[in-house]
Amino acid sequence: MDSGIGLLAAAAAVRRLRPDAELVLSSDPDGMPWGPRTPADLTGRALDVARAAAAHGPDALIVACNTASVHSLPALRAELEPGIPVIGTVPAIKPAAAAGGRVAIWATPATTGSPYQRGLIREFAAGVRVTEVPCPGLADAVEAGDDAAVTAAVAAAAALTPSDVTDVVLGCTHYELVETSIRQALAARTHGAELVFHGSAEPVAVQALRRLGARAEPALPRTGGLTVLRSGRPGTLPAAALAYAEGRLLAGEGAVVG
Repeated sequence: MDSGIGLLAAAAAVRRLRPDAELVLSSDPDGMPWGPRTPADLTGRALDVARAAAAHGPDALIVACNTASVHSLPALRAELEPGIPVIGTVPAIKPAAAAGGRVAIWATPATTGSPYQRGLIREFAAGVRVTEVPCPGLADAVEAGDDAAVTAAVAAAAALTPSDVTDVVLGCTHYELVETSIRQALAARTHGAELVFHGSAEPVAVQALRRLGARAEPALPRTGGLTVLRSGRPGTLPAAALAYAEGRLLAGEGAVVG
């Protein structure tokens, strides 16, 4: 679940690890973006999206949204667990800081500087130089599949990123869909220095399988189906999803795109 197509990265990661998994993608086009909403309002929207997914009887629910994980995870778990394990998405600050380099955290303005993110930095990156980089407009541009807007937002965030950074945390699930564009912009900024990028999609997918006592079996036949819910209504993948490799992977299963 996510407000929009940021869930594509986690869904594609699950599909790659378990081609036989039945996937339900539950988003909220009527209520997005979630970032500017109050925590209470956001939690209400997230609960509605989660309930729509839960009606399909999933074995687990991945909250493929950093903002919803920050504000709504306790409420989601209180309602759905233990019947449905709920796996949140946490910015990959811990593995990024473990190398002891210089870390930049790209995140939405709502997450940048938040007590939640600052707490993760204190807990996992004490003694490491960390720069929080707000990325206004980037998630919206990704959602719309607007290449020009993505390029502009990425360039603005790259300009705020120190040129000697070694590790980059993609602190919004939407950003993982345009990692190549971010890499290219930062390569110019860092004069071609090799950067390590830290996303959350694959670790979250692995954690979901672990919670279910399952294991990755990428060689299995691709037999899993795809159900799309949009603000609780049966729907199709938005056309913008096809702008990204993850969306094309999922649409390749025969899903209708609208």
